[in-house]
Amino acid sequence: MEQRREFVMLALLADANISELSRRFGISRQTGYKWLGRSAAGDRDLADRSRRPLRQPGRTPEALEAAVLAVRDGHPAWGARKIAACLKRAGVTPPAASTVHAILQRHGRIVSDARVSRRYERFERPAANLLWQMDFKGRVRIGGGRWCHPLSVLDDHSRYALCLRACGNERGETVQPALEATFERYGLPDALYLDNGSPWGSGVPGQWTRLGVWLLKLGIQVIHGRPYHPQGRGKIERFHRSLKAEVFAAPPFADLGQVQQRFDEWRGIYNRQRPHEALDMAVPASRYRASLRPMPETLPEIDYDSGEILRKVGTTKAYISFKNRLWKIPQAFKGERVALRPNQNDGCYGVFFGATRIANIDLRT
Repeated sequence: MEQRREFVMLALLADANISELSRRFGISRQTGYKWLGRSAAGDRDLADRSRRPLRQPGRTPEALEAAVLAVRDGHPAWGARKIAACLKRAGVTPPAASTVHAILQRHGRIVSDARVSRRYERFERPAANLLWQMDFKGRVRIGGGRWCHPLSVLDDHSRYALCLRACGNERGETVQPALEATFERYGLPDALYLDNGSPWGSGVPGQWTRLGVWLLKLGIQVIHGRPYHPQGRGKIERFHRSLKAEVFAAPPFADLGQVQQRFDEWRGIYNRQRPHEALDMAVPASRYRASLRPMPETLPEIDYDSGEILRKVGTTKAYISFKNRLWKIPQAFKGERVALRPNQNDGCYGVFFGATRIANIDLRT
């Protein structure tokens, strides 16, 4: 602006050559005369003027922009499509998602993120409660130097968050009460999809845990994902990303009780208010129905057919006796009854806990 004022001062001198003066200042004659005209009209600053038209008939009304920003401010991690779906559900005709995105950018609500998101393999059970996914999110530090280990249980079909528990550790004795409360409220699933490792055990033969045995007694199939392949856990991985962005982006929590209070609030929002892109912007609650299999009052024992070869695993050492020899059984099945069922090969037997094979016996070795 200082250069513009200097140009005007020199151009107003007697015998000034506007063309030569414009060349020296690196502007066109038209720009030079424009500055002179603005100066003559009383514009002393000669600052750049907005090129926005005086009338913008296609611009989003201010009230609608305010509604968009209100949803965003209430849920800072929600994107344009979720906000548009939320407004539509509230009876407000929303602008296009691209317009919502532009509004968020214009008002400084969008922070660019150059990271490339991983696309996971998609699969989905055709109805609720056929499969639940369960996992711990990575630990999060809270007040007093302590850690929170968020435990999540998600229905595969509806993405309904059945359990979100702020745990102080990742041990089986912590997970089981949380699952008991979840089963009491929502009933039993047909299967649970788990990661590998403590406290779940793994798909490797012999690596069972007491938690896995408890689930088998309830008639719940235990499915383990392939190690180092997060594709099968894509839904719960995405759920944990949302949890991190919408809950743990706030300042650290003082204790586990404070975390749990926020978890309870956010789980209600996630299930009943937050539009889900994988559900065509519906909410998970619209697709979830409670299981018809209630949690039993007492833990049932495994039933076997009459005539089967049955053995009881030792209570101090995990062995069974068969054909005058001792055979090693996974530690988690100590004190339980198992069935020995012959394979097609002579001298080979499978050791089953209910319908689940837990070990093999080969009399030839």
